[in-house]
Amino acid sequence: MFALASPSAEPARAPASTLNAAFVAGAVIPVGATPLGITLTPDGTRAYVANRGSNTVSVIDTATDTVTATIATGTGPTDVAISPDGTRAYVTVSDAGLVSVFDLASNALVTDIPVGSGPTMAAVTPDGTRVYVTQQATDTVSVIDTATNAVTGTITVGPGPTGVVITPDGSRAYVASFSNSVSAIDTATNTVIATIIAGDVPILLAVSSDGARVYVTNAGSSSVSVIDTATNAVTDTIGVSAQPRFSALSPDGSHLYVANSEPDTVSVIDTATRTVVENIGAGDGPTGIAVFPDGTRAYVSNANAGTVGVMGTTVIPDQGSKAGGTTVTLTGHHLANASAVHFGAAQAAITANTATSVTTTAPAGSGAVPVTVTTPGGTGPLGSFYYAPVPALTGISPDTGPVSGSDQAIVLTGRNLAGAIDVYFGTTRAVIQRVSDTQVTVRAARAPAPGGVAVTVITSGGSADGLTYTYVDQSTVTGVTPSAGPTTGGTGVTITGTGLSHTERVTFHGVPAPFAVISDTTVTATSPPSATEGTFDVTVTTPGGTPAGAFTYVSGPVI
Repeated sequence: MFALASPSAEPARAPASTLNAAFVAGAVIPVGATPLGITLTPDGTRAYVANRGSNTVSVIDTATDTVTATIATGTGPTDVAISPDGTRAYVTVSDAGLVSVFDLASNALVTDIPVGSGPTMAAVTPDGTRVYVTQQATDTVSVIDTATNAVTGTITVGPGPTGVVITPDGSRAYVASFSNSVSAIDTATNTVIATIIAGDVPILLAVSSDGARVYVTNAGSSSVSVIDTATNAVTDTIGVSAQPRFSALSPDGSHLYVANSEPDTVSVIDTATRTVVENIGAGDGPTGIAVFPDGTRAYVSNANAGTVGVMGTTVIPDQGSKAGGTTVTLTGHHLANASAVHFGAAQAAITANTATSVTTTAPAGSGAVPVTVTTPGGTGPLGSFYYAPVPALTGISPDTGPVSGSDQAIVLTGRNLAGAIDVYFGTTRAVIQRVSDTQVTVRAARAPAPGGVAVTVITSGGSADGLTYTYVDQSTVTGVTPSAGPTTGGTGVTITGTGLSHTERVTFHGVPAPFAVISDTTVTATSPPSATEGTFDVTVTTPGGTPAGAFTYVSGPVI
């Protein structure tokens, strides 16, 4: 079964005033082991968290941000879907093959519904009459009638279905299968009406409040696909950081929050420009995310830490350049007819205003400053804003790699790198794996051609460059001359091929050999001793691969 959470080492973290600014005022709530899906009740008074590792569901009181109840489930709960009236919870219990139904007034079990092998995610129709449940093991979606608590239909979709959402009008269900497809289901007939090719390993989805767009997180390509539901076609792809999991939209649809489990961040996407405007540091292994109904905070389940973090979303983004100019959305209550916004002592320009939000342009400034809004009712604080310093790069290791891209970790060193938003090798976007104030670890994607390219890191404070990364062609070995020698070693060998100028290592049957690079097509080496006769690989390790030839060891004459 595809794992929604992937264990990872805890990275070095920047000061809270930079990388974790949005979490400073929020709580960290201990829950069960391996918390995955998290869902809020329609009124936002409670959050329900599926703890796969402890076979429980934690109930969080959002007024106090404390766990007030722990509900025992079967083995492997992964998600909680809540009915529109807030009276029932439907918990997918993956390892037990069940959907467990709980009464939310008492948190008591109503019934267990057998659905078959591997139920993963669930979504309730807007009228509350049906629940759609993905089942990875059988490549199907089960349809449950909530009146009878029985399965009334089964729909075949792509291999490995995981995420499921239902449009606000209830007419469509969208299912992400990690075979790179998203299935659009007509809920009137329970038939697949379109198969949409998304990114690499699409797993989870979010749908806009008007039903016009579905956002798909692609774990394999570290991206979010945007689907136009009118045409059932992907209209855009937005790069995020490594291993994106759940996503959630702000109530006004202006921002999409994406939990990235590898670098322990939440990417904030401006849905109008379809760009990442901020990466906010989270706990260890952020996986599930749910935005509070008034848009002022979000709840993030940290799968590796066994916690839920409360992320403030009143100032988005909450970081920007010292030069000013960052577009910032302020979210709160009673904000109509705002007459002034201040970042510290500096006044900001207001560009849009409603009763629940103010859009403004940050003035120039430095350090961390309070953000206040003045309305006819008075002046009040909405949060803080951090003026991030300009980043700088000082080193890169390794500085070469294959044109085809690589999973090898590439470490960029420098300063003021916390909260890195994007990294580019030339025009090719690299995937962020880890971030601290002095290091960004990335994975290089495929490049259009070999050669040296500029490395650029973009943060809230600006961009840094000055380093070069060299893409090389795939290496080959076409000959080893001579092709045989004594087991005592010492034979001078010429290795010919292509892409050998960056050779890092030569081995004979796994034993390192001294070598010298003569040209891009020639490397010389000296065979090491061998304990046995036979023909073995001569392997050349380069950034463009590890091609191999052959060398035969023979014993010398004896009396």
